[in-house]
Amino acid sequence: MMKTGIGIHFRQTLYFQLFFWVALFLFGIARSYGEYSDGILKELVIYNFCHWIFQIMGANFIYYILIRHFFDRKKYVEFSIALMVSLYAISVINRIFIVYMAEPFFINETKDSLMSIFTDIRYLLLHYTFPIISGAFIFISIMFFIRYKDEKENTMKLQKEKAELELKSLKSQLNPHFLFNTLNNIYSLSITHSEKTSQSISQLSDILDYILYKGPKKWVPIADELTIIDHYIALESLRYPDKRLKVTKHVNIKSSSSVPPLLYLTLVENAFKHGAGKSSGPTEIKITVETNNKQSIFKIENTFESNDNNEKGIGLQNVRRQLQHHYQEHFIFNISQENNIFNVEIITPAHYD
Repeated sequence: MMKTGIGIHFRQTLYFQLFFWVALFLFGIARSYGEYSDGILKELVIYNFCHWIFQIMGANFIYYILIRHFFDRKKYVEFSIALMVSLYAISVINRIFIVYMAEPFFINETKDSLMSIFTDIRYLLLHYTFPIISGAFIFISIMFFIRYKDEKENTMKLQKEKAELELKSLKSQLNPHFLFNTLNNIYSLSITHSEKTSQSISQLSDILDYILYKGPKKWVPIADELTIIDHYIALESLRYPDKRLKVTKHVNIKSSSSVPPLLYLTLVENAFKHGAGKSSGPTEIKITVETNNKQSIFKIENTFESNDNNEKGIGLQNVRRQLQHHYQEHFIFNISQENNIFNVEIITPAHYD
């Protein structure tokens, strides 16, 4: 996978360089076309070609060697010195190449001495260094833009992958807790040889099936979530045969809305844990679900002992993180408590992706 990605990036860079440098060369020729006679234009093309070769080498050397090894590592003094030395060296080599290798093929003139080539700084700057700088500046600017774009895309991809892994971790934290609670309930029934044992096993099977096969999905119909909540309530209610637990549910579904799996179920489990699970007296849990074409509303409230505070429990933190992952900021998550009644409300878009 990594080698394939590197190969694709290499090909993209190669295609860009081919397109950029060919376009730059043709632009230079087109700018001079029609201003000179055929003989002079031919010489101009040869000169431009010789400069073009060293523009390519100079720009790539500056970007891939100097910028990567000095500038990116914040070694600005070393970068400045290396840049000036490199530009001088490339300019000198470029002039030697033209004087001693290119010009003999079309000009019969006395060659400049090596001493003159090395010491005529003004001529080097005007005719060799500035062309290299101009080509390199455009090339490096585009490469920086491409690199910024790639880094931004990679950062977004990594953030998305991190969020998905985090969400899977959150769900894996929930699943064992559900299983532990329901197995305890069934175990209690089996000891007393209750007739409800088989029914509770079937309900547990449905819950496990939902967690295993619907849990990894991004969205599930609210109706499916409510069905599993019914199974969960039935299993939890078995723990309170003395009628001290009262659960009421009001459902008004006007549209086929979707929610992340286990979202509502986590709140129901939280209400049982901090309500009936930590109270010795009568406990009441109220659930309200309403949906329309625009939004879905889920409300749950439970009574609790005055010494219990579940506002910052792990379950509620997981719910908030799931909401942020799936809806970003497009949701409402209200938590309140008053007179030993704990309230949670979630309002989400009916459909969001």
